Amino acid sequence: MKFKSKKEPALNRYEIRILILVHFLLAVTAFAEARPNILFIYLDDFGWKDTGYMGSDFYETPHLDKLAAGGVVFTDAYSCASNCAPARACLLSGQYTPRHGIFNVGTGPRGNSKHRKLLQIPGVNTLDPKIKTWAHCLQDAGYTTATLGKWHLSADPKPYGFHVNIGGTHSGSPPHGYYPPHGNAPGLQEAPKDEYITDRLSAEAVKFITSNKDKPWALYLTHFAVHVPLDAKKELVAKYEAKEKGKLHQHVAMATMIQAVDDGVGKVMATLDELGLTDNTAIFFTSDNGGYGPATDMNPLKGYKGTYYEGGIRVPFFVNWPGVVQPGTKTGVPVTGVDMYPTFCDLTGAKKPKGQPLDGLSLVPLLKGQNRDLGNRPLYWHFPAYLQSYNSVTDEQRDRLFRSRPCSLIRVGDWKLHQYFEDNGVELYNLRQDIGETTDLAKTNPEKTKELLKQLEQWKKDIGAPIPARANPEYDAEAEALALAGNANPKANKKKKSEKKD
Repeated sequence: MKFKSKKEPALNRYEIRILILVHFLLAVTAFAEARPNILFIYLDDFGWKDTGYMGSDFYETPHLDKLAAGGVVFTDAYSCASNCAPARACLLSGQYTPRHGIFNVGTGPRGNSKHRKLLQIPGVNTLDPKIKTWAHCLQDAGYTTATLGKWHLSADPKPYGFHVNIGGTHSGSPPHGYYPPHGNAPGLQEAPKDEYITDRLSAEAVKFITSNKDKPWALYLTHFAVHVPLDAKKELVAKYEAKEKGKLHQHVAMATMIQAVDDGVGKVMATLDELGLTDNTAIFFTSDNGGYGPATDMNPLKGYKGTYYEGGIRVPFFVNWPGVVQPGTKTGVPVTGVDMYPTFCDLTGAKKPKGQPLDGLSLVPLLKGQNRDLGNRPLYWHFPAYLQSYNSVTDEQRDRLFRSRPCSLIRVGDWKLHQYFEDNGVELYNLRQDIGETTDLAKTNPEKTKELLKQLEQWKKDIGAPIPARANPEYDAEAEALALAGNANPKANKKKKSEKKD
């Protein structure tokens, strides 16, 4: 027996429209749920080995260590500059320094004029508001964005893509130290007498996440810590004074400042857990440059903040992205600050700006285990200015008068080449064999030197890097020679704790 199938009644136009709308809303909802929130923890002057997971033997960072263990640790991560303002400009713009023109903290010459052979390229001290930042892109993609803490690129970060600003001004340091009063820093005008600014920023992070728990958000938690002044958190001083000092790290005030950051990270993570947001939040952690020389140590790296040796530009970096990044992994692929811009856009589905060059690569394929070496692309640095020396640390730089003189650098694979403009000097290092940059191979490997120098020269030409070439009329060769000949035993002064701002 055959049964005749009944014809389903045809849908009318109204029902079709409803069905289409339902499918559209389901698709939008699924897409929104797939887009993770972003928590970007960005520290100031935090050294490559200043966490437990990177090897500190005195500082305590259990919450950061746990996050690092649950994600991927990048051992060869870099800032695009060795000091604050240019590093942050590169990070926000996705561009190397010659494009945005911020080369130093401020635009004035640094150090003794009698010791500077060239007139520096002053650059600018404000990020061009015409540059579209990754925060703009995330806003356009429907994210609520906030910056909490140090900004340093203009008077107000809000025009650069942030809905919320707490604490961000053109200043590079906490308004009056880490304890109140905080002056006119937005959102921090009212503060309890003994409130530590690091604790306050962590509390504001909890507040922001809680108030935006039902929509996608991106939080740029950019702590002032551990920038000078080395203002210890009072409640923690006795703990670290009583603790046995490490061979690498011993600084009590620095230890309290680092613990304050880590305690805050713990509170933020507890909030994500309570709100059920942990599995849908990608966490990025890094620093704006190397550690502060008089108070910490990046051994075996040479140098510290302000130098372009590894200790000045190599920084701690990990990504914790549940369900995507394989926990407990480590990579030596070189990455840098300009990579954050395309990474955040790729991760969120945000559109990159048309007609605005970006110098980095998205790390998302690498994080997903697809592109494991990023094509072995070159990394570049350009610093056409001067940074004066710390009085107490003068043995880990090119000479004892300046942490850095005008220079450009390139890293390709294991090879790193420094080029200095005052004397046309070059230095070549193989970082796999000599991470401490102790043996200059420029003369013994002239072929590699020539190859990298040619590549660096072409990059400078292509990007329009300004090269300081005009002689400084105040330069005094005799005065420089006398200064270089002085302080014959600089290592004897290394343990003195200068807190000179820079």
